[in-house]
Amino acid sequence: MLAAPVVAQPRRSGGFPADFLWGAATAGHQIEGNDTNSDFWLLESIKPTIFAEPVGDACNSFELWTRDLDLAKAIGLNSYRFSIEWSRIEPVAGQFSIALLDHYKAIIAGCHARGLQPVVTFSHWAVPIWFAARGGWTNPESPQLFARYCDRAARHLGDGIARAVTLNEPNGLLIAAAMVPPQAIMAQQPMLAEAARVTGSQRFVGGPAFGSARETLPNLIKAHRAGFAAIKAVRTTLPVGFSLAIVDEQAVGATALRDAKRQEFYGPWLETARQDDFVGIQNYSRNQWDATGLVALPATAKRDQIGNETYPASLANCARYVHAATGKPIFVTEHGIATEDDRDRVALIPAALAELKRAIDEGVPVIGYLHWSLIDNFEWVSGYRPKYGLATVDRTTFRRVPKPSAAVLGAIARRNAL
Repeated sequence: MLAAPVVAQPRRSGGFPADFLWGAATAGHQIEGNDTNSDFWLLESIKPTIFAEPVGDACNSFELWTRDLDLAKAIGLNSYRFSIEWSRIEPVAGQFSIALLDHYKAIIAGCHARGLQPVVTFSHWAVPIWFAARGGWTNPESPQLFARYCDRAARHLGDGIARAVTLNEPNGLLIAAAMVPPQAIMAQQPMLAEAARVTGSQRFVGGPAFGSARETLPNLIKAHRAGFAAIKAVRTTLPVGFSLAIVDEQAVGATALRDAKRQEFYGPWLETARQDDFVGIQNYSRNQWDATGLVALPATAKRDQIGNETYPASLANCARYVHAATGKPIFVTEHGIATEDDRDRVALIPAALAELKRAIDEGVPVIGYLHWSLIDNFEWVSGYRPKYGLATVDRTTFRRVPKPSAAVLGAIARRNAL
């Protein structure tokens, strides 16, 4: 039986809800380093590759995770989102590492010791090499393989998790496939072909495989449902959802393509989310659509480091849209800006949160806000160039240094108010 939808109730108060989660997010492959059993590790290191550089040691967070937790606590946060790495836990199909499960169990315990509620992502894009070599999410057995992993991880870790995210941005490649030029998709094919050759696979589907996005959609939805059920079977009271990549899609004119694009990018996943405990939203920008397509940004638009528009109201607009479509509580599992100039982040955080607070006051149930990212890290095909962190990382000494934006977010979190 489906849970009853959360009915929006207007509220007026000076602060955010009393149990609001304030935190920052990370992902294992992007910060841990030396994830040698991962599909991304292989694709970054072979030739040809579309990756700007390999992840290497990343931020060495596999060894230095206590520094990350200490940083989150020092900032003034009460929550930390991180991913457990499937490729480390199940490096060979059907063989699970107790030592690695214990490693992540220690991180969960470390969160609790510091007053941080652990939000755990079971798969943040990266998958084991053996899984990608079987066709990745195109394999009809992929939902059951994911559920088996979720079951094993939940049985070891589930007692300590505050909220569970099955899949990170499972619609992300669907958006990318529609937005990137065809030559970008074609450029991936030699890399994936080489990965298939070195793994002895008939078809290697891993990493940013834009060209397979539509093919993988049904299995990803099945994988989420199977993973959800596996986690719930271990601990029925654990809130479980997934995180949705979402842009604030806006219509320009009565015949705009906006609604069609919303259905294409988000429709199947919004329908799926109606069976979940919450919906994670991950927003960084907005798009404007007219009757012919995407409206070009004006020269005066504020852009981030990678060219997307910075629009503070986009997060709140996405929260309103997703809640209206699903009836579920909203959890901001990522929001931020790629910039070398931290003054941009200092300006964005309170501006976006003021808009989010307006949505909450209108009755949109928002569970919490997790900023991407806690630290500057590896940003997939772009390497280390984009800077999203609340803190810098010296990649020689691995010293973390908070930026002024960390103090801005921390002050809001401590007050639980703007």
